[in-house]
Amino acid sequence: MTRASDTLDVSRAEEPRTQSTLVSIFDLLLEGYPKRDFLVRVGDRLLREPSDGTARYSLVFRSPETVRKMFMSPSERSFGEAYIDGDFEIEGDLNAVFPLVDYLRERSLSILQNLRMLRLLRSLPRQSAAASGRRALRLPGEPHSKERDRKAVTYHYDLPAAFYALWLDPQMVYSCAYFESEESSLAEAQELKLDRICRKLRLERDQRFLDIGCGWGGLLMFAARHYGVRALGVTLSQVQADFARAAIERAGLKDRCEVRVADYRDLDQWGQFDRLASVGMFEHVGAKKLEVYFQRAFRLLRPGGLFLNHGVAFCSDDPANRPSFSEGKNSFFGTYVFPDGELVPLSVTAQAAERSGFEVRDVESMREHYALTLRQFRSRLNARRDEALELVNEATFRIWDLYLAAAIHEFAIARLTIYQVLLAKTDNGAVGLPLVRAL
Repeated sequence: MTRASDTLDVSRAEEPRTQSTLVSIFDLLLEGYPKRDFLVRVGDRLLREPSDGTARYSLVFRSPETVRKMFMSPSERSFGEAYIDGDFEIEGDLNAVFPLVDYLRERSLSILQNLRMLRLLRSLPRQSAAASGRRALRLPGEPHSKERDRKAVTYHYDLPAAFYALWLDPQMVYSCAYFESEESSLAEAQELKLDRICRKLRLERDQRFLDIGCGWGGLLMFAARHYGVRALGVTLSQVQADFARAAIERAGLKDRCEVRVADYRDLDQWGQFDRLASVGMFEHVGAKKLEVYFQRAFRLLRPGGLFLNHGVAFCSDDPANRPSFSEGKNSFFGTYVFPDGELVPLSVTAQAAERSGFEVRDVESMREHYALTLRQFRSRLNARRDEALELVNEATFRIWDLYLAAAIHEFAIARLTIYQVLLAKTDNGAVGLPLVRAL
């Protein structure tokens, strides 16, 4: 019979060995990394301290089992799941950790180093771990089929609208804002963005305007109120549609705005429109559906009409330069934030649009603006953390906080960018745009 004291003695005997193993693991992982501005802790074991005694952040692993799980088959998803489960913490400046993430992502261990790492990880003690409060979405069927797209969009957007309202601007615009200066408020920058879209499209009173992926209705209402258009917005999210309809009624714009739950591929029954916009929806289309998307938009637009397509893109067509949260089964953000989300470089977008009959008239990069937008999103979310946790669970909050922090980094270092592309459906060559580019 094993006595409790015997178990305790074994545990104490194994402690120095576990400590030594953990030190060896992190020495191997961090070999060559130049910055010593963080500390590493596993449970109550301090394994690495900053060189000057001041840590910008701390990597805190709940137990040796957390280390084993995260690095046995390392991926963005294994790291992210440990984080949302609370097994792995980043204390301090979360944004400061991403240079280290890039280093680990790009570093390649030799065969001998991999074998040594495997042996060290297998020797760590095992224990059970807690489960997350938000589960990964498993989507059946063909990627970017109508039903699968609906489920993917629902997973992302059908959180309580009040959760988004905590950190978006009063118009509930969930896309890149446009800043006159870094001191501009989010509300000012979003209103400037909405007006910039309307002016690029040369909106005029009583034009028929279609917003594909209208979100909570901010652009629809702005265009109707300030430019007098007759606007239809479509979304796949019932939560967004309900919110937008209520906001439209409160604003007294029911005679000018309408919102429907519909797929962009099912809009032919509403005829043609003078102007189209798609803001923040393009990322859900999928690379294989780009020409379908642009062909449908072309068919919905009257000759001489304009289409503004606003979407996130890769800065490079080189897969080696793609962000850590690009597509794949090991993508944490592709699993927990934007299921089936796909990004392509601008060159791919432009070719698909041109093959569908559009003429590219103007392109504007808004990369720096999105980094500023995301910083404000994250700052506002964290400032109202307690209120957010009354609406969503801890795991969901951590997903959004991590996603926003990672996205800030990717836009800041130019691995991701965002473009507004103005497309024209010419009428025997005529478009009606002024000769000069100025808005």
